Amino acid sequence: MKIGITGGAGYIASHIVRDLLESGHELVLLDNFVTGNPQNVPDSDSVILVQGDVGSEPALDQFLAHEMDTVFHFAALKAAGESMTDPVKYSANNVRGTFYLVERMVRAGVNNLVFSSSAAVYGAPQYVPIDEDHPKSPINYYGFTKLIMEQNLEWMSQRTDLRYASLRYFNAAGYDIHGRVRGLENQPQNLLPIVMEVAAGMRSNMQLFGRDYDTRDGTCIRDYIHTNDLSTAHILAMDYLRKEKQSLTVNLGSEQGLTVQEIVDEARKVTGHPIPVEDAPRRPGDPASLIASATRAREVLGWRAKHSDATTLVESMWSVYKGAMQ
Repeated sequence: MKIGITGGAGYIASHIVRDLLESGHELVLLDNFVTGNPQNVPDSDSVILVQGDVGSEPALDQFLAHEMDTVFHFAALKAAGESMTDPVKYSANNVRGTFYLVERMVRAGVNNLVFSSSAAVYGAPQYVPIDEDHPKSPINYYGFTKLIMEQNLEWMSQRTDLRYASLRYFNAAGYDIHGRVRGLENQPQNLLPIVMEVAAGMRSNMQLFGRDYDTRDGTCIRDYIHTNDLSTAHILAMDYLRKEKQSLTVNLGSEQGLTVQEIVDEARKVTGHPIPVEDAPRRPGDPASLIASATRAREVLGWRAKHSDATTLVESMWSVYKGAMQ
């Protein structure tokens, strides 16, 4: 039985691809390479690549023509700021594309979906750390796209045989600690890849949005989770769906917050680069602090973050970006 992965050449998915291959699974990847990197597609007889868009019915039909019982869904746009200025783009990809995928899965009898969701469904935190019962009130359109898909999955699981694991990430970062994933993320808009691009000479400087938040140094606090930790959680979620045959929603976070300034300082130490910073106003929709409670993931999946400290995050990323300079 094969496993399907949408957005399979993307930043996070490429780590899961490597772990699944090493466990002996056969994979079918779907990617349009808008943000995915072809370098991340393994040259393996155990990997089938379908090049196309998750919103394309012919591409989905080709993808699901292969016998599979589980799909990991990563094919989504994820820049919160961009979603506020171009919501139509996010509606087309994140909402309509995921609706198509779920409909095709139900019709094909593919009953397990591991869904890449986001802490953005919560919006401005009413308390920290944020658990899964926290009110859901997104403050950017990206978060809304994830929330509406979670709601659709809940309905579908009640009316069909579909079961889903909705994994609410906080801030994904880092690169494979084993060095298996070397392809850079295309068009990154998150903090750590931008910091790395400055250190690698791909950008002259970076912007720091807001120094007047109510935090320990005035910059935003985020809960960063290493991609290897995310991969472990996804595979545990797949095993849970197959064994328990019931749906699941959990947060994935390190439960430790790092400020933007702390990330920049750690990157300066690891890379030896000054990383020039240009101060900029706050961005709309950026809360001061987002920190996860991952208690449910520990209790239900037996999962905890092991590689999500600042040094491992930055060093694993720098090893890839430094290599790209050579």
